[in-house]
Amino acid sequence: MELSQEQIEEFKKQIIQQIESSFSEDKKAPAIERVNTMNDEEFIEFLKKNKLLGSDSNQEELEEEQGTNLNESPFRLIVEGKIPAYVIDENKDCIAVLEIKPVSKGHIIVIPKKIVSPPSKIPKSVFSLAKRISKKIETKFKPKEVLISSSQVLGEIIINILPVYTNESTSSPRKQISKEELEDLKNILEKKKKAKQARKPRVKKLEESKIWFPKRIP
Repeated sequence: MELSQEQIEEFKKQIIQQIESSFSEDKKAPAIERVNTMNDEEFIEFLKKNKLLGSDSNQEELEEEQGTNLNESPFRLIVEGKIPAYVIDENKDCIAVLEIKPVSKGHIIVIPKKIVSPPSKIPKSVFSLAKRISKKIETKFKPKEVLISSSQVLGEIIINILPVYTNESTSSPRKQISKEELEDLKNILEKKKKAKQARKPRVKKLEESKIWFPKRIP
């Protein structure tokens, strides 16, 4: 199975995220470093040896075992909850997650829940959510500005919310950050669910003439 450079990068990010969420602490860093240092040929071989990438002949069998379509975009897998992601917020049309290999602190991508094309077809609610999150980033991290832009990755249109602290852009080098850093960012930026307040029980007004007390026991 041929993979484009974009697909290789997305599969690497997906695997690193799985390592961060499931490996023991002593094995996590060496495994991530090994994935990051593989060249394209080594990485594709790694996928094949671990049965993470099937040939056409056993594609259906692998899909059945893993419960997912190997040709499916990682963005679809995030939307469907088939791979873990650091969800910041969502609405009926999109989901906002932390970029696990960000350009800058607080880099977030907003993924439409349905594939849309061209960009003019993106629902307004997607940009509304992006703007709300960008304001929270401005408040929490004080960047010079927050850029909101659409880009096409793996045949899908996504929205980047990119804090700019110096001169960052979506083409700037990306960074590898730890699971702990991602968790901290999620705690700062995620939309908090309002806790339901328990209703206080109310008693009827006491009537002095009709009040009753239990008998005292001597």
